[in-house]
Amino acid sequence: MGKYFINGIGNVSAQETTDSEKRLQDFEELKENLVSLQKPDFKKYIQPSMIRRMSVGVKMGVVASSIALQEAGIEIPEAIITGSGMGCLRDSEKFLKNIVDNDEQFLTPTAFIQSTHNTVGAQIALGLGCKNYNVTYVHDATSFETSLTDAMMMMDEGDKNVLVGGVDEIGPYTASLHDLIGHVKPEESLIEGILNSKTKGAVYSEGTQFFVLEDYKNEKSYAQLVDVFTYNELPETEIETTLEQFLKNNNLLFLDLDLVVLGNNGDVEFDSIYNNLQEGILKNTSQIYYKHLSGEYNTASAFGMWTACKLIKEQEIPENLRLNSVEVNSIKNVLLYNQYRGKNHSFVLLKSC
Repeated sequence: MGKYFINGIGNVSAQETTDSEKRLQDFEELKENLVSLQKPDFKKYIQPSMIRRMSVGVKMGVVASSIALQEAGIEIPEAIITGSGMGCLRDSEKFLKNIVDNDEQFLTPTAFIQSTHNTVGAQIALGLGCKNYNVTYVHDATSFETSLTDAMMMMDEGDKNVLVGGVDEIGPYTASLHDLIGHVKPEESLIEGILNSKTKGAVYSEGTQFFVLEDYKNEKSYAQLVDVFTYNELPETEIETTLEQFLKNNNLLFLDLDLVVLGNNGDVEFDSIYNNLQEGILKNTSQIYYKHLSGEYNTASAFGMWTACKLIKEQEIPENLRLNSVEVNSIKNVLLYNQYRGKNHSFVLLKSC
């Protein structure tokens, strides 16, 4: 395995994450159970004539990738790899509605063309004039981590840099279905905060985060990506031993971890998976969470990695992210663990550089 340094990051989310003046401690917890994007000034990144033709997912993907590439000082990446659990969901819903409303006749293909999962990666490439490797992975809640794995493999095969990210929209009809089956947290239970809500379900949102991986570090580097591993199904009784083996494979012990970034979303039915680790083998490790800021979506773990990159560079943990009171002198080894409704477990290991 080679070395993979994160030299540029971009984030468009339910928070004002495109504002360079905003810091993590400035973000406020989400107070609604369905939260849309904080729309940036798209005209700064996209030609006005193109904006109206793009879906929300494409626009936020173009913006986040542009910010990441600009930070890294790269014009054309050697590969573009995108993860998306649901693709451009609003256009999918629009096309299906048109089928019903028009009795399957006289349909324009535009919404269908723009609804596919690979639309975001394709539009980024078209805007850049990039004809290099371009792939989109659709692996539910591990879509982003799968993209990271492929990015590492591409760099092992000789690529000097890779643009990799995750993107997911929230669609009103799909959100209503999640609400119908109890996946969305009751809004009235959010008064005391997501973790104190004591109810099933999560706060749903949308967002996109992109990262530029390069094979060398510089003065702008955020962190080094060390390893990634995913599991579709992992019995709760085996999570601790699996995590221990993951760290052992990277010559680390639990005591070597300075910070763990967890995907707690307030769902009392599944947050116990995190709680067992928090109160067990990780009790002496500083712990943070992020989905009270980002909301839940298939690639929300990319927001977690964006958060970890910021913390490693700033070497400071804001109070609004903390899950426990364990202090740390320096943030070197950082573990990210995420799962969604008891499945699609992922481990990502970062370290300072």
